[in-house]
Formats: sequence, C-alpha cells, structure tokens
Amino acid sequence: MPILKSNYKAPFLFRSAHFSTIYASLLRKVKIEVSERERVELSDGDFLDLDWCYAKNGNYRQLMIVTHGLAGSADRPYMLGMAKALSEKGFDVALINFRSCSGKINRLFRSYNAGATEDLKEVIELCLQNKKYDKIVLSGFSLGGNLLLKYLGETQFLPKEIKAAVAVSVPSDLGASLKELDKHKNYLYSRRFLKKLKNQLYERQELFPKEIDRNDIGACNSLLAIDELYTSKAHGYKDAADYYQKCSSLQFLPNIGIPTLLINAKNDSFLSESSYPLEIAKNSEFLHLEMPEHGGHVGFFQKGELYYHEDRALEFCRDF
Repeated sequence: MPILKSNYKAPFLFRSAHFSTIYASLLRKVKIEVSERERVELSDGDFLDLDWCYAKNGNYRQLMIVTHGLAGSADRPYMLGMAKALSEKGFDVALINFRSCSGKINRLFRSYNAGATEDLKEVIELCLQNKKYDKIVLSGFSLGGNLLLKYLGETQFLPKEIKAAVAVSVPSDLGASLKELDKHKNYLYSRRFLKKLKNQLYERQELFPKEIDRNDIGACNSLLAIDELYTSKAHGYKDAADYYQKCSSLQFLPNIGIPTLLINAKNDSFLSESSYPLEIAKNSEFLHLEMPEHGGHVGFFQKGELYYHEDRALEFCRDF
C-alpha cells in the first residue's frame, strides 16, 4: 500500500509532542458508561476482565476489541474514547484489561507482555462463541498495538469474522523504542512507568515470595531492569533482549492479511525510527501506514469529543 497522507492538523499547543501526550493521558475526560464487566477464565487457570460498552442504537452484530498500553487499563481515556466513538455508531466494544490490570491481581506469577497474543486469541474465541458476531474489528494502543500487530502477522488462519484492525502509537521495534523511552527527553514518562510497574511487582511479590525478591525489585532503576528481572523470566524468555526480539511486531508486519491501519505520529518521542515501517507498508497489500506530523503518543487532539485517531478508526473499519 502507498503511505497514506494524513489530514490531521493539530491545534497550536498540540503541535508539542509532550503537551499532546500529557494532555491526552492526564487531562482528557471521556463521558461514557461501561455497560458491564465480564470475568474471562483463561485456559491456563488464570483470568482477565473485559469491560463492555454496548452499541447505543441497537445490536448490529458488530464488535470492536481494544487492547491497552503498558501499565494501562480499560478505563484509560484513550480506551474509553475509542469505545465512545464506535459504540455510538453501532458497534459493541470489548475493552480488554490485561492480567492484573483491572484492579485485581491475577492468579499466576506471569501477567501480560507485549507479545502475549494467546490472551487476545482467547478473548476473540469467547466473543465469537457467546455473542455470535458477524463482524469483528480490532484496535490496540502502544504495547497493546504491538501485541495486536504480532497476532495478525503470526496467525495463519484468522477467524473469518475479523475484517480490519487499527493500531495507534505502536513501538513495533520494542528494543529500539525502549532505548528512546530511556532518553532524557522522556525521563518523566519512564519514571512514571517504572514507579507503577514496581508497585505492581511489590504486590505480586507478596503472593509469590519464592519467585521474586523484594530487594531485587527495589534495585530496578529502569524499564530494562524490570524486563530483565520479571517480564522476560516470568513469560519464558531467556532475558530482556530475547523478549524484545521475539515479541517485536516489526518482523510480523509483512504477513498481515487483513486491512490494517497503523497511525504513528512523526513526533512521538516514545518511538524509534524503526517503528515507522515505510518499506514494509509500501510492499504490503494490507498494511496502511499513516504518519501525522504531530500527535505525540496517543495525543491526536481535535475539536469536539472525539480524537482524530478515533474518527479514523471508525472511518477505516466501516469500509470492510
């Protein structure tokens, strides 16, 4: 596919990557009520929770499933914004809380990671079994976007009901993007992620004292250290480098076989240069790459209730 020309025009203040990123994360308010929370029992004995927002004007047998970013949850503004956009236009929306992200710690020592596509697969199967949808579209943000793209590229036979996907602000090269996130320009973001992840690990350590040491958690001073200590080992990888290499969606993008829109702002300070897969998109029948000049990390503000990427997701998914 040719690289898409973006029509996003950021208001003046939102041309700053940091302003748009911080505003969208901390100051945006989305008015929408979650219809219900559903506990999903997973095949390995663990669980995750789905937050459902049902279509406002009747059930059209259409569904969007949405995945969140690192240290996120279904109640983040970008998740609720996507739910509002789609549910008001005839889609049911299932917002995934990854393991331990719904306010309840999961049962196993493992939790979630950027490549844990088995959980997304189980959610899709459950939705098809219980709800009988004719059309499913998928959406993912940041880490959850990487997981989504990996799922699409590694899965040889997707359910026929899956028609399209939209991924936003995706670090498709995990290792290189982590190096970007660790730079001084992103100090406040990386510290915030680190604090939240360490607090979650302290809670996990109380349940699994033989698996992880509290002092080792305290010694972690970077996201890389967290991935070396916990994320890689708990999920069966040799080390952080092995985890990044095997879970980066970049290598799976050429195999994507359904229409997929990837929106990465050129000024997203979280992303490495390799997370803008121009050559792959040019040679792909299905991957549509849009790179607005501005938007930061999931910060595509525009006038009105919806953000630009939400309007684009609705427009893109309607076509298939």
